[in-house]
Amino acid sequence: MTEQKQQWGSRLGVILAVAGSAVGLGNFLRFPGNAAQNGGGAFMIPYFIAFLVLGIPIGWAEWTMGRYGGRKGFHSAPAIMGVWGKGAFARYMGAFGVLIPLAVYFYYVIIESWCLCYAWNYLQGGIGVSPTADVATQVATSKSFFAEVTFSESDGFLADGQIHQSVWFWVITSVINIYFVFRGLSKGIEKFCSWAMPAMAVCALIVLVRVLTLPPDPTNPAEQNVLSGLNFMWNPDFEALKNPQTWLAAAGQIFFSLSVGFGVIINYASYMRKKDDVVLSGLTSSATNEFFEVALGGMITLTAAVVFLGLAATKDNTGGTFSTGFFALPVVFARMPAGNIFGAIWFFMLFLAAITSSLSMLQPTKAFVEEALGVTRSVGTAIVAGVAILGNLFVLWFSKDLVALDTIDFWVGSVMIFVVAGVQIVCFAWITGLDKGLKEAHEGAQMRIPGVIAFTMKWISPAYLLVIFGLFCWKNVPGYWANLTWDEAQFRTAALEAGTEKKLEGAELQAFVDKDVNTKLAAQPATRLSWGVILGTIGLLMATTAVGARRWRAQGRDLDGLYPPDDERGAKPAGQGALR
Repeated sequence: MTEQKQQWGSRLGVILAVAGSAVGLGNFLRFPGNAAQNGGGAFMIPYFIAFLVLGIPIGWAEWTMGRYGGRKGFHSAPAIMGVWGKGAFARYMGAFGVLIPLAVYFYYVIIESWCLCYAWNYLQGGIGVSPTADVATQVATSKSFFAEVTFSESDGFLADGQIHQSVWFWVITSVINIYFVFRGLSKGIEKFCSWAMPAMAVCALIVLVRVLTLPPDPTNPAEQNVLSGLNFMWNPDFEALKNPQTWLAAAGQIFFSLSVGFGVIINYASYMRKKDDVVLSGLTSSATNEFFEVALGGMITLTAAVVFLGLAATKDNTGGTFSTGFFALPVVFARMPAGNIFGAIWFFMLFLAAITSSLSMLQPTKAFVEEALGVTRSVGTAIVAGVAILGNLFVLWFSKDLVALDTIDFWVGSVMIFVVAGVQIVCFAWITGLDKGLKEAHEGAQMRIPGVIAFTMKWISPAYLLVIFGLFCWKNVPGYWANLTWDEAQFRTAALEAGTEKKLEGAELQAFVDKDVNTKLAAQPATRLSWGVILGTIGLLMATTAVGARRWRAQGRDLDGLYPPDDERGAKPAGQGALR
Protein backbone atom coordinates (compact mmCIF):
# COMPACT_ATOMS: atom_id res chain seq x y z
CA MET A 1 0.00 0.00 0.00
CA THR A 2 1.39 3.39 -0.91
CA GLU A 3 1.31 6.29 1.51
CA GLN A 4 -1.28 8.09 -0.62
CA LYS A 5 -3.80 5.25 -0.09
CA GLN A 6 -3.53 5.16 3.68
CA GLN A 7 -6.39 6.22 5.91
CA TRP A 8 -7.22 6.28 9.59
CA GLY A 9 -9.12 3.27 10.88
CA SER A 10 -11.66 5.32 12.86
CA ARG A 11 -12.52 8.83 14.01
CA LEU A 12 -11.44 7.90 17.54
CA GLY A 13 -8.14 6.72 16.09
CA VAL A 14 -7.30 10.04 14.46
CA ILE A 15 -8.41 11.97 17.56
CA LEU A 16 -6.16 9.83 19.78
CA ALA A 17 -3.29 10.16 17.30
CA VAL A 18 -3.56 13.96 17.10
CA ALA A 19 -4.05 14.20 20.85
CA GLY A 20 -1.05 11.91 21.25
CA SER A 21 1.05 14.19 19.09
CA ALA A 22 0.01 17.12 21.30
CA VAL A 23 0.24 15.35 24.67
CA GLY A 24 3.93 15.10 25.38
CA LEU A 25 6.76 16.42 27.49
CA GLY A 26 5.42 19.93 27.00
CA ASN A 27 2.39 18.98 29.11
CA PHE A 28 4.23 17.43 32.03
CA LEU A 29 7.56 19.29 32.06
CA ARG A 30 7.30 22.56 30.14
CA PHE A 31 3.84 23.64 31.33
CA PRO A 32 4.49 23.34 35.11
CA GLY A 33 7.84 25.12 34.70
CA ASN A 34 6.27 27.97 32.76
CA ALA A 35 3.41 28.29 35.23
CA ALA A 36 5.70 28.35 38.27
CA GLN A 37 8.09 30.88 36.75
CA ASN A 38 5.33 33.20 35.53
CA GLY A 39 3.09 33.71 38.52
CA GLY A 40 1.22 30.42 38.91
CA GLY A 41 -2.44 31.33 38.61
CA ALA A 42 -1.56 34.54 36.75
CA PHE A 43 -0.02 32.45 33.97
CA MET A 44 -3.33 30.66 33.45
CA ILE A 45 -5.06 33.86 32.28
CA PRO A 46 -2.89 34.57 29.18
CA TYR A 47 -2.61 30.81 28.72
CA PHE A 48 -6.35 30.35 28.19
CA ILE A 49 -6.53 33.57 26.14
CA ALA A 50 -3.86 32.18 23.82
CA PHE A 51 -5.74 28.88 23.70
CA LEU A 52 -8.91 30.65 22.49
CA VAL A 53 -7.23 33.21 20.22
CA LEU A 54 -4.44 31.09 18.72
CA GLY A 55 -4.75 27.40 19.58
CA ILE A 56 -8.37 26.69 18.62
CA PRO A 57 -8.65 28.97 15.52
CA ILE A 58 -5.32 27.99 13.94
CA GLY A 59 -5.87 24.35 14.88
CA TRP A 60 -9.23 24.30 13.08
CA ALA A 61 -7.61 25.96 10.06
CA GLU A 62 -4.94 23.24 9.97
CA TRP A 63 -7.48 20.43 10.24
CA THR A 64 -9.47 21.92 7.37
CA MET A 65 -6.47 22.60 5.16
CA GLY A 66 -5.14 19.10 5.72
CA ARG A 67 -8.37 17.25 4.95
CA TYR A 68 -8.92 19.22 1.74
CA GLY A 69 -5.31 18.66 0.67
CA GLY A 70 -5.80 14.93 1.17
CA ARG A 71 -8.79 14.98 -1.17
CA LYS A 72 -6.49 16.43 -3.83
CA GLY A 73 -3.99 13.63 -3.19
CA PHE A 74 -1.55 15.70 -1.11
CA HIS A 75 -0.31 14.76 2.36
CA SER A 76 2.61 17.11 3.00
CA ALA A 77 2.70 20.68 4.29
CA PRO A 78 4.49 22.13 1.22
CA ALA A 79 1.93 20.77 -1.22
CA ILE A 80 -1.12 21.58 0.91
CA MET A 81 0.01 25.08 1.87
CA GLY A 82 0.84 25.75 -1.78
CA VAL A 83 -2.77 24.97 -2.68
CA TRP A 84 -4.25 27.16 0.05
CA GLY A 85 -1.67 29.91 -0.47
CA LYS A 86 -2.13 29.74 -4.26
CA GLY A 87 1.50 29.80 -5.20
CA ALA A 88 5.14 28.95 -4.74
CA PHE A 89 5.78 31.22 -1.74
CA ALA A 90 3.30 29.36 0.47
CA ARG A 91 4.57 26.04 -0.89
CA TYR A 92 8.17 26.79 0.09
CA MET A 93 7.05 28.16 3.46
CA GLY A 94 5.32 24.81 3.85
CA ALA A 95 8.77 23.22 3.79
CA PHE A 96 9.22 24.67 7.28
CA GLY A 97 6.19 22.58 8.25
CA VAL A 98 8.40 19.56 7.49
CA LEU A 99 11.53 21.06 9.06
CA ILE A 100 9.92 21.68 12.45
CA PRO A 101 8.81 18.12 13.30
CA LEU A 102 12.00 16.65 11.82
CA ALA A 103 14.42 18.98 13.62
CA VAL A 104 12.49 18.79 16.90
CA TYR A 105 12.75 15.00 16.58
CA PHE A 106 16.55 15.39 16.50
CA TYR A 107 16.50 16.20 20.22
CA TYR A 108 13.03 15.16 21.38
CA VAL A 109 13.68 11.44 21.07
CA ILE A 110 16.79 11.88 23.21
CA ILE A 111 14.75 13.46 26.02
CA GLU A 112 12.34 10.58 25.50
CA SER A 113 15.17 8.13 26.14
CA TRP A 114 16.06 9.97 29.36
CA CYS A 115 12.53 9.28 30.62
CA LEU A 116 12.87 5.57 29.89
CA CYS A 117 16.28 5.56 31.57
CA TYR A 118 14.84 7.20 34.69
CA ALA A 119 11.92 4.74 34.78
CA TRP A 120 14.32 1.81 34.55
CA ASN A 121 16.56 3.16 37.31
CA TYR A 122 13.57 3.70 39.59
CA LEU A 123 12.53 0.09 38.98
CA GLN A 124 16.07 -0.90 39.94
CA GLY A 125 15.85 0.93 43.28
CA GLY A 126 16.01 4.67 42.62
CA ILE A 127 18.51 7.27 41.49
CA GLY A 128 20.41 7.73 44.75
CA VAL A 129 18.46 10.59 46.34
CA SER A 130 18.45 9.92 50.10
CA PRO A 131 15.07 10.42 51.82
CA THR A 132 16.80 11.59 55.03
CA ALA A 133 19.09 14.22 53.49
CA ASP A 134 18.27 17.93 53.49
CA VAL A 135 16.56 19.47 50.43
CA ALA A 136 19.74 21.11 49.11
CA THR A 137 21.62 17.79 49.17
CA GLN A 138 18.71 15.97 47.56
CA VAL A 139 18.44 18.52 44.75
CA ALA A 140 22.23 18.37 44.22
CA THR A 141 22.07 14.57 43.97
CA SER A 142 19.15 14.78 41.56
CA LYS A 143 21.02 17.27 39.37
CA SER A 144 24.13 15.09 39.46
CA PHE A 145 22.17 12.08 38.23
CA PHE A 146 20.59 14.22 35.50
CA ALA A 147 24.05 15.32 34.36
CA GLU A 148 25.14 11.68 34.33
CA VAL A 149 22.14 10.59 32.24
CA THR A 150 22.47 13.45 29.77
CA PHE A 151 26.33 13.54 29.87
CA SER A 152 25.94 17.32 29.87
CA GLU A 153 29.37 17.94 31.40
CA SER A 154 31.30 16.93 28.27
CA ASP A 155 30.79 16.15 24.59
CA GLY A 156 30.79 12.63 23.23
CA PHE A 157 29.16 9.27 24.01
CA LEU A 158 31.52 7.86 26.63
CA ALA A 159 31.35 7.90 30.43
CA ASP A 160 34.50 6.60 32.15
CA GLY A 161 35.59 5.01 28.88
CA GLN A 162 32.31 3.16 28.32
CA ILE A 163 29.21 3.95 26.28
CA HIS A 164 26.74 5.46 28.69
CA GLN A 165 23.52 3.61 29.50
CA SER A 166 21.38 6.44 28.08
CA VAL A 167 22.84 5.80 24.61
CA TRP A 168 21.38 2.31 24.75
CA PHE A 169 18.02 3.70 25.82
CA TRP A 170 18.21 6.07 22.82
CA VAL A 171 18.74 3.02 20.58
CA ILE A 172 15.65 1.37 22.07
CA THR A 173 13.45 4.44 21.64
CA SER A 174 14.69 5.02 18.07
CA VAL A 175 13.87 1.44 17.07
CA ILE A 176 10.36 1.73 18.55
CA ASN A 177 9.70 5.02 16.74
CA ILE A 178 10.94 3.83 13.36
CA TYR A 179 9.07 0.54 13.63
CA PHE A 180 5.66 2.09 14.28
CA VAL A 181 6.14 4.81 11.66
CA PHE A 182 7.04 2.13 9.11
CA ARG A 183 3.88 0.22 10.03
CA GLY A 184 1.87 3.20 8.78
CA LEU A 185 -1.15 5.04 10.08
CA SER A 186 -3.80 2.53 11.15
CA LYS A 187 -1.48 -0.41 11.90
CA GLY A 188 1.31 1.66 13.43
CA ILE A 189 0.65 5.12 14.84
CA GLU A 190 -3.10 4.68 15.45
CA LYS A 191 -2.68 1.25 17.02
CA PHE A 192 0.09 2.44 19.33
CA CYS A 193 -1.78 5.58 20.41
CA SER A 194 -5.00 3.62 20.98
CA TRP A 195 -3.41 1.83 23.95
CA ALA A 196 -0.67 4.31 24.90
CA MET A 197 -3.08 7.20 25.53
CA PRO A 198 -5.33 5.26 27.96
CA ALA A 199 -2.26 3.77 29.64
CA MET A 200 -0.80 7.25 30.02
CA ALA A 201 -4.05 8.51 31.56
CA VAL A 202 -4.13 5.61 34.05
CA CYS A 203 -0.50 6.22 35.10
CA ALA A 204 -1.12 9.95 35.50
CA LEU A 205 -4.31 9.43 37.50
CA ILE A 206 -2.54 7.04 39.88
CA VAL A 207 0.14 9.64 40.57
CA LEU A 208 -2.45 12.45 40.80
CA VAL A 209 -4.52 10.58 43.41
CA ARG A 210 -1.37 9.96 45.42
CA VAL A 211 -0.35 13.61 45.20
CA LEU A 212 -3.78 14.95 46.19
CA THR A 213 -3.83 12.70 49.27
CA LEU A 214 -0.35 13.70 50.49
CA PRO A 215 -0.21 14.83 54.14
CA PRO A 216 1.22 18.27 54.91
CA ASP A 217 4.95 18.58 55.43
CA PRO A 218 5.43 18.21 59.22
CA THR A 219 8.11 20.92 59.30
CA ASN A 220 5.83 23.57 57.76
CA PRO A 221 2.24 22.25 57.62
CA ALA A 222 0.63 25.68 57.21
CA GLU A 223 2.33 26.42 53.89
CA GLN A 224 3.49 23.08 52.49
CA ASN A 225 0.23 21.25 51.87
CA VAL A 226 -1.98 20.21 48.98
CA LEU A 227 -4.27 23.24 49.25
CA SER A 228 -1.27 25.58 49.06
CA GLY A 229 -0.15 23.85 45.87
CA LEU A 230 -3.60 24.13 44.29
CA ASN A 231 -3.86 27.73 45.50
CA PHE A 232 -0.57 28.61 43.79
CA MET A 233 -1.76 27.13 40.51
CA TRP A 234 -5.22 28.69 40.42
CA ASN A 235 -5.11 31.96 42.38
CA PRO A 236 -3.58 34.64 40.13
CA ASP A 237 -0.93 37.13 41.15
CA PHE A 238 -2.12 39.95 38.91
CA GLU A 239 1.22 41.77 39.14
CA ALA A 240 2.70 39.04 36.96
CA LEU A 241 0.32 40.03 34.14
CA LYS A 242 2.26 43.28 33.76
CA ASN A 243 5.32 41.32 32.67
CA PRO A 244 5.39 40.71 28.87
CA GLN A 245 7.32 37.49 29.48
CA THR A 246 4.21 35.94 31.07
CA TRP A 247 2.23 36.51 27.85
CA LEU A 248 5.09 35.29 25.66
CA ALA A 249 5.50 32.13 27.70
CA ALA A 250 1.75 31.43 27.56
CA ALA A 251 1.55 31.79 23.77
CA GLY A 252 4.67 29.68 23.28
CA GLN A 253 3.27 26.99 25.56
CA ILE A 254 0.04 26.78 23.54
CA PHE A 255 1.93 26.37 20.27
CA PHE A 256 4.32 23.78 21.67
CA SER A 257 1.60 21.88 23.51
CA LEU A 258 -1.12 21.70 20.85
CA SER A 259 1.33 21.05 17.98
CA VAL A 260 -0.18 24.08 16.21
CA GLY A 261 2.18 25.26 13.46
CA PHE A 262 4.22 22.04 13.68
CA GLY A 263 3.04 20.61 10.37
CA VAL A 264 1.69 17.52 12.18
CA ILE A 265 -2.04 18.28 12.21
CA ILE A 266 -2.05 19.27 8.54
CA ASN A 267 -0.49 15.90 7.68
CA TYR A 268 -2.69 13.79 9.97
CA ALA A 269 -5.89 15.49 8.75
CA SER A 270 -4.95 14.82 5.11
CA TYR A 271 -5.78 11.14 5.60
CA MET A 272 -9.38 11.87 6.63
CA ARG A 273 -12.33 11.31 4.32
CA LYS A 274 -14.35 14.14 2.79
CA LYS A 275 -17.23 13.78 5.24
CA ASP A 276 -15.11 13.21 8.35
CA ASP A 277 -15.84 15.88 10.93
CA VAL A 278 -12.76 18.11 11.37
CA VAL A 279 -14.48 20.67 13.62
CA LEU A 280 -15.53 18.30 16.39
CA SER A 281 -12.38 16.19 15.99
CA GLY A 282 -10.18 19.27 16.33
CA LEU A 283 -12.03 20.47 19.40
CA THR A 284 -11.95 17.01 21.01
CA SER A 285 -8.21 16.54 20.49
CA SER A 286 -7.51 20.03 21.87
CA ALA A 287 -9.69 19.38 24.93
CA THR A 288 -7.93 16.06 25.52
CA ASN A 289 -4.59 17.80 25.43
CA GLU A 290 -5.76 20.45 27.89
CA PHE A 291 -6.98 17.77 30.30
CA PHE A 292 -3.57 16.09 30.29
CA GLU A 293 -1.72 19.39 30.57
CA VAL A 294 -3.73 21.30 33.16
CA ALA A 295 -5.66 18.69 35.14
CA LEU A 296 -2.85 16.13 35.22
CA GLY A 297 0.54 17.67 34.42
CA GLY A 298 0.09 20.94 36.29
CA MET A 299 -1.76 19.62 39.31
CA ILE A 300 0.62 16.69 39.81
CA THR A 301 3.89 18.55 39.44
CA LEU A 302 3.13 21.89 41.05
CA THR A 303 1.14 20.46 43.95
CA ALA A 304 3.73 17.81 44.82
CA ALA A 305 6.59 20.29 44.56
CA VAL A 306 4.89 22.79 46.89
CA VAL A 307 4.09 20.08 49.47
CA PHE A 308 7.62 18.73 49.65
CA LEU A 309 9.82 21.65 48.61
CA GLY A 310 7.81 24.73 49.51
CA LEU A 311 6.70 27.57 47.28
CA ALA A 312 10.06 29.35 46.99
CA ALA A 313 11.97 26.16 46.12
CA THR A 314 9.27 25.18 43.63
CA LYS A 315 9.76 28.44 41.75
CA ASP A 316 13.54 28.04 41.85
CA ASN A 317 13.45 24.47 40.54
CA THR A 318 10.77 24.84 37.87
CA GLY A 319 12.25 27.65 35.85
CA GLY A 320 13.19 25.61 32.81
CA THR A 321 11.97 22.96 30.44
CA PHE A 322 13.38 19.98 32.34
CA SER A 323 13.89 21.11 35.92
CA THR A 324 10.55 20.12 37.44
CA GLY A 325 10.52 16.60 36.04
CA PHE A 326 14.20 15.84 36.36
CA PHE A 327 15.36 17.96 39.33
CA ALA A 328 12.49 18.58 41.73
CA LEU A 329 10.24 15.52 41.38
CA PRO A 330 12.98 12.99 42.22
CA VAL A 331 13.26 14.83 45.53
CA VAL A 332 9.49 14.51 45.92
CA PHE A 333 9.59 10.77 45.20
CA ALA A 334 12.47 10.29 47.65
CA ARG A 335 10.33 11.77 50.45
CA MET A 336 7.14 9.95 49.43
CA PRO A 337 6.23 6.48 50.77
CA ALA A 338 6.77 3.91 47.98
CA GLY A 339 8.46 6.73 46.08
CA ASN A 340 10.44 4.46 43.77
CA ILE A 341 7.23 2.85 42.52
CA PHE A 342 5.59 6.20 41.88
CA GLY A 343 8.81 7.47 40.30
CA ALA A 344 8.85 4.53 37.89
CA ILE A 345 5.17 5.12 37.02
CA TRP A 346 5.76 8.86 36.51
CA PHE A 347 8.75 8.52 34.19
CA PHE A 348 7.18 5.65 32.26
CA MET A 349 4.17 7.91 31.75
CA LEU A 350 6.53 10.64 30.49
CA PHE A 351 8.04 8.10 28.10
CA LEU A 352 4.60 7.20 26.73
CA ALA A 353 3.72 10.90 26.40
CA ALA A 354 6.97 11.55 24.56
CA ILE A 355 6.73 8.62 22.15
CA THR A 356 3.16 9.44 21.05
CA SER A 357 4.55 12.87 20.13
CA SER A 358 7.76 11.70 18.48
CA LEU A 359 5.85 9.30 16.22
CA SER A 360 3.96 12.29 14.88
CA MET A 361 7.24 14.07 14.12
CA LEU A 362 8.52 11.42 11.71
CA GLN A 363 5.24 10.82 9.88
CA PRO A 364 4.99 14.27 8.14
CA THR A 365 8.56 13.97 6.86
CA LYS A 366 8.00 10.43 5.63
CA ALA A 367 4.83 11.50 3.80
CA PHE A 368 6.69 14.43 2.23
CA VAL A 369 9.59 12.26 1.01
CA GLU A 370 7.26 9.67 -0.49
CA GLU A 371 5.09 12.32 -2.11
CA ALA A 372 7.87 14.53 -3.47
CA LEU A 373 10.22 11.79 -4.67
CA GLY A 374 7.67 9.12 -5.56
CA VAL A 375 9.34 6.42 -3.46
CA THR A 376 7.77 3.50 -1.62
CA ARG A 377 6.95 3.42 2.07
CA SER A 378 10.04 1.30 2.81
CA VAL A 379 12.39 3.65 0.97
CA GLY A 380 10.71 6.72 2.47
CA THR A 381 11.02 5.28 5.98
CA ALA A 382 14.69 4.43 5.37
CA ILE A 383 15.49 7.95 4.15
CA VAL A 384 13.72 9.64 7.04
CA ALA A 385 15.20 7.24 9.59
CA GLY A 386 18.68 7.90 8.25
CA VAL A 387 18.31 11.68 8.48
CA ALA A 388 16.70 11.44 11.92
CA ILE A 389 19.47 9.20 13.29
CA LEU A 390 22.16 11.57 11.99
CA GLY A 391 20.37 14.44 13.73
CA ASN A 392 20.11 12.42 16.95
CA LEU A 393 23.81 11.57 16.85
CA PHE A 394 24.69 15.23 16.37
CA VAL A 395 22.69 16.27 19.44
CA LEU A 396 24.01 13.30 21.43
CA TRP A 397 27.62 14.13 20.61
CA PHE A 398 27.38 17.87 21.39
CA SER A 399 25.87 17.16 24.79
CA LYS A 400 27.97 19.55 26.91
CA ASP A 401 25.60 21.99 28.60
CA LEU A 402 22.94 20.74 26.14
CA VAL A 403 23.98 23.51 23.73
CA ALA A 404 22.95 21.75 20.50
CA LEU A 405 19.62 20.72 22.00
CA ASP A 406 18.90 24.23 23.27
CA THR A 407 19.87 25.93 19.99
CA ILE A 408 17.67 23.73 17.81
CA ASP A 409 14.84 23.93 20.33
CA PHE A 410 14.86 27.73 20.33
CA TRP A 411 15.25 28.49 16.62
CA VAL A 412 13.16 25.62 15.27
CA GLY A 413 10.95 24.57 18.18
CA SER A 414 10.01 28.14 19.09
CA VAL A 415 10.74 30.81 16.45
CA MET A 416 9.77 28.89 13.31
CA ILE A 417 6.50 27.63 14.81
CA PHE A 418 5.27 31.23 14.97
CA VAL A 419 6.19 31.70 11.31
CA VAL A 420 4.45 28.57 10.02
CA ALA A 421 1.33 29.20 12.11
CA GLY A 422 1.16 32.77 10.79
CA VAL A 423 1.45 31.68 7.16
CA GLN A 424 -1.21 29.00 7.68
CA ILE A 425 -3.84 31.32 9.15
CA VAL A 426 -3.18 33.94 6.43
CA CYS A 427 -3.54 31.30 3.70
CA PHE A 428 -6.78 30.03 5.24
CA ALA A 429 -8.52 33.29 6.14
CA TRP A 430 -7.13 35.73 3.57
CA ILE A 431 -5.62 34.14 0.46
CA THR A 432 -8.14 31.34 -0.14
CA GLY A 433 -10.71 33.33 1.83
CA LEU A 434 -12.52 32.81 5.11
CA ASP A 435 -15.89 31.98 3.49
CA LYS A 436 -14.39 29.20 1.35
CA GLY A 437 -12.36 27.95 4.29
CA LEU A 438 -15.38 27.75 6.58
CA LYS A 439 -17.43 26.05 3.87
CA GLU A 440 -14.77 23.36 3.63
CA ALA A 441 -14.52 23.07 7.43
CA HIS A 442 -18.28 22.54 7.78
CA GLU A 443 -18.34 19.72 5.23
CA GLY A 444 -19.64 16.75 7.26
CA ALA A 445 -19.39 18.70 10.53
CA GLN A 446 -21.80 18.02 13.39
CA MET A 447 -21.15 21.49 14.79
CA ARG A 448 -20.33 24.81 13.15
CA ILE A 449 -17.40 27.04 13.94
CA PRO A 450 -18.90 29.90 16.02
CA GLY A 451 -19.03 33.30 14.38
CA VAL A 452 -16.80 34.82 17.03
CA ILE A 453 -14.10 32.23 16.24
CA ALA A 454 -14.48 32.90 12.51
CA PHE A 455 -13.96 36.61 13.20
CA THR A 456 -10.96 35.70 15.36
CA MET A 457 -9.45 33.62 12.55
CA LYS A 458 -9.44 36.54 10.14
CA TRP A 459 -8.62 39.48 12.36
CA ILE A 460 -7.58 38.71 15.92
CA SER A 461 -5.38 35.61 15.44
CA PRO A 462 -3.04 37.20 12.84
CA ALA A 463 -2.78 40.45 14.81
CA TYR A 464 -2.23 38.72 18.17
CA LEU A 465 0.30 36.39 16.56
CA LEU A 466 2.20 39.30 15.02
CA VAL A 467 2.38 41.19 18.32
CA ILE A 468 3.43 38.14 20.34
CA PHE A 469 6.02 37.12 17.74
CA GLY A 470 7.45 40.65 17.69
CA LEU A 471 7.76 40.72 21.48
CA PHE A 472 9.19 37.20 21.49
CA CYS A 473 11.93 38.14 19.03
CA TRP A 474 12.64 41.43 20.83
CA LYS A 475 13.10 39.65 24.16
CA ASN A 476 14.98 36.54 23.04
CA VAL A 477 16.64 36.77 19.64
CA PRO A 478 19.39 39.34 20.47
CA GLY A 479 20.83 37.15 23.20
CA TYR A 480 20.87 34.04 21.04
CA TRP A 481 22.29 35.96 18.10
CA ALA A 482 25.05 37.40 20.31
CA ASN A 483 26.02 33.90 21.47
CA LEU A 484 26.27 32.91 17.82
CA THR A 485 28.24 35.88 16.43
CA TRP A 486 30.08 37.74 19.21
CA ASP A 487 33.80 37.42 19.89
CA GLU A 488 35.66 37.28 23.20
CA ALA A 489 35.98 41.05 23.60
CA GLN A 490 32.24 41.58 23.18
CA PHE A 491 31.44 38.76 25.59
CA ARG A 492 33.84 40.24 28.15
CA THR A 493 32.30 43.71 27.90
CA ALA A 494 28.78 42.33 28.35
CA ALA A 495 29.84 40.14 31.28
CA LEU A 496 31.55 43.08 32.96
CA GLU A 497 28.35 45.13 32.69
CA ALA A 498 26.27 42.26 34.07
CA GLY A 499 28.67 41.71 36.97
CA THR A 500 28.68 45.42 37.80
CA GLU A 501 24.88 45.43 37.89
CA LYS A 502 25.11 42.58 40.41
CA LYS A 503 27.37 44.86 42.51
CA LEU A 504 30.32 42.49 42.22
CA GLU A 505 33.80 43.91 42.76
CA GLY A 506 37.45 42.93 42.61
CA ALA A 507 38.32 39.25 42.40
CA GLU A 508 34.67 38.24 42.64
CA LEU A 509 33.81 40.36 39.59
CA GLN A 510 36.81 39.00 37.67
CA ALA A 511 35.83 35.42 38.46
CA PHE A 512 32.28 36.08 37.31
CA VAL A 513 33.47 37.62 34.02
CA ASP A 514 35.98 34.83 33.31
CA LYS A 515 33.43 32.10 33.97
CA ASP A 516 30.75 33.77 31.82
CA VAL A 517 33.12 34.40 28.91
CA ASN A 518 34.66 30.93 29.01
CA THR A 519 31.22 29.29 29.11
CA LYS A 520 30.00 31.23 26.09
CA LEU A 521 33.17 30.71 24.09
CA ALA A 522 33.09 26.99 24.84
CA ALA A 523 29.47 26.80 23.62
CA GLN A 524 30.00 28.80 20.44
CA PRO A 525 31.35 26.00 18.16
CA ALA A 526 28.37 23.75 18.97
CA THR A 527 25.99 26.69 18.49
CA ARG A 528 27.42 27.46 15.07
CA LEU A 529 27.40 23.81 14.04
CA SER A 530 23.78 23.56 15.18
CA TRP A 531 22.93 26.45 12.90
CA GLY A 532 24.77 24.65 10.12
CA VAL A 533 22.57 21.60 10.71
CA ILE A 534 19.42 23.76 10.65
CA LEU A 535 20.40 25.59 7.46
CA GLY A 536 21.54 22.37 5.78
CA THR A 537 18.21 20.70 6.60
CA ILE A 538 16.30 23.73 5.28
CA GLY A 539 18.27 23.61 2.02
CA LEU A 540 17.62 19.89 1.64
CA LEU A 541 13.88 20.32 2.21
CA MET A 542 13.65 23.29 -0.15
CA ALA A 543 15.40 21.31 -2.89
CA THR A 544 13.10 18.36 -2.29
CA THR A 545 10.09 20.70 -2.48
CA ALA A 546 11.29 21.95 -5.87
CA VAL A 547 11.70 18.38 -7.12
CA GLY A 548 8.27 17.48 -5.82
CA ALA A 549 6.65 20.53 -7.42
CA ARG A 550 8.04 19.61 -10.84
CA ARG A 551 6.87 16.04 -10.38
CA TRP A 552 3.38 17.10 -9.32
CA ARG A 553 3.09 19.54 -12.21
CA ALA A 554 4.13 16.85 -14.66
CA GLN A 555 1.30 14.72 -13.28
CA GLY A 556 -1.20 17.53 -13.97
CA ARG A 557 -1.79 18.15 -10.25
CA ASP A 558 -3.33 21.44 -9.03
CA LEU A 559 -0.36 22.99 -7.21
CA ASP A 560 -1.48 26.57 -6.80
CA GLY A 561 -5.07 26.39 -5.64
CA LEU A 562 -6.59 27.14 -9.03
CA TYR A 563 -9.74 25.22 -8.18
CA PRO A 564 -12.17 26.30 -5.45
CA PRO A 565 -12.28 24.18 -2.28
CA ASP A 566 -15.56 22.49 -3.28
CA ASP A 567 -13.93 20.96 -6.39
CA GLU A 568 -11.99 17.78 -5.68
CA ARG A 569 -9.89 16.95 -8.70
CA GLY A 570 -11.07 18.00 -12.14
CA ALA A 571 -8.88 18.33 -15.21
CA LYS A 572 -6.68 21.39 -15.00
CA PRO A 573 -6.93 23.90 -17.88
CA ALA A 574 -3.84 23.77 -20.07
CA GLY A 575 -1.07 26.15 -19.10
CA GLN A 576 -2.30 26.77 -15.56
CA GLY A 577 -0.69 25.79 -12.29
CA ALA A 578 2.86 26.26 -13.52
CA LEU A 579 5.60 26.89 -11.01
CA ARG A 580 6.05 30.53 -10.18
